Amino acid sequence: MVPVDRTSAHLVGDEESSKRRQILDGACKVFLDLGFDGASMGDIARAAGVSKGTLYVYFADKCRLFEAIVEVDALERRQLAFYFDPACDIETTLLRFGEAYIGRLCRPGGGSAARMVFAIAERMPEIGRRYYELVLQKTVNRLSEYLDGRVKQRELVIDDCQLAAMQFMLMCQASLFLPYIFQVAPAPSQERITRVVNDAVRTFLAAHAVKAI
Repeated sequence: MVPVDRTSAHLVGDEESSKRRQILDGACKVFLDLGFDGASMGDIARAAGVSKGTLYVYFADKCRLFEAIVEVDALERRQLAFYFDPACDIETTLLRFGEAYIGRLCRPGGGSAARMVFAIAERMPEIGRRYYELVLQKTVNRLSEYLDGRVKQRELVIDDCQLAAMQFMLMCQASLFLPYIFQVAPAPSQERITRVVNDAVRTFLAAHAVKAI
């Protein structure tokens, strides 16, 4: 039996991953600059610094490239998923979640995938649905499950935890996300995020927290 050089195999794997990321970064820039319809595989190859032949080894067409950008963004968000500590009080948990959520949503240099999906979702609704399910719905579901657990412990009064989760997330976005995603304002400072999230938590708990007798 021929021995397997695991070190070499690992290096090849790292090189493949690096090349794929290089292509995705180039594609992302081209899609943002030229739009999905205006971008060509030649444009993407030049921006990524690879030959068209190499590009086609990794991706059959620009639709597959765009889908891969969406999937990478979703994966990165899942890797930074917030842990809801059952031993922590609700106010602190919501504050930490809100700051982590907005910090990830409005991070400096981020937002590219969301902007591209907004631009293309009407013509390619399957891309929009996929992004929504992979990125937004999973976060809503996790927060909803946490809120439901607190309702069962009679610490919160909520009729619809999915709706409440979405409302809280939107309150955290207030004055931060839309100016950022439309490039009206830069990524918000941590101080600004904390102030907005604190207000969102106060408003949310005023509506849903069980009042002490």
